[in-house]
Amino acid sequence: MAPRRRGRNSSETQTAEAGRSGRAARVRMTGKERRQQLLDVARALFAEKGFDGTSIEEIAHRAGVSKPVVYEHFGGKEGIYAVVVDREMRNLLDLIVSALSAGHPRELLEQAARALLEYIDNSTDGFRVLVRDSPVASNSGTFSSLLNDIASQVEHILGLQFDARGYDAKLAPLYSQALVGMVALTGQWWLEVRKPKKEEVAAHLVNLAWNGLSHLEHKPRLGAS
Repeated sequence: MAPRRRGRNSSETQTAEAGRSGRAARVRMTGKERRQQLLDVARALFAEKGFDGTSIEEIAHRAGVSKPVVYEHFGGKEGIYAVVVDREMRNLLDLIVSALSAGHPRELLEQAARALLEYIDNSTDGFRVLVRDSPVASNSGTFSSLLNDIASQVEHILGLQFDARGYDAKLAPLYSQALVGMVALTGQWWLEVRKPKKEEVAAHLVNLAWNGLSHLEHKPRLGAS
């Protein structure tokens, strides 16, 4: 008499169903959806471990795919890293440029500081990736190059203001680098401490940049005249 076959217990059944469900989900995912999923997974890993500490194997494992799928979409770790960095750079630059579109010079400074801190708060992984030195795309894939792009936008605005107020417009590049550097370095510091609140951080940045050390306000606030 043939031995009686044991039935699956509930945990085995759930595991099998989860496996079938996972495979089905992977089949249903479009190429565009898969690419975005891989980018999201890679961004989180690069933010957590850096470029050198992240492997294609780990990206594939977290995404629930095989390594060839990652290679098919991006050609390798350098490829997916370059796309992650490029997207984050464009997102942050677009936010800053939009913030500098109109307003009184003090308002522009407030808007720029707010935009950077909002980005750090809402896209923490992306900012962590950006502030690391990039091993690829050395001419365009670094945080310093992004800051130079932002500084060039600020330089144009400052140049117009300097002309209108009788200051030497040739000094606009110096002041734009100083302002952007101050905000960016403060943002990197705030990334880790998250205190005080971002609105308060922005207010103090504007306080220093606008009033100078000799005329600091004791309790600065955004939107002050």
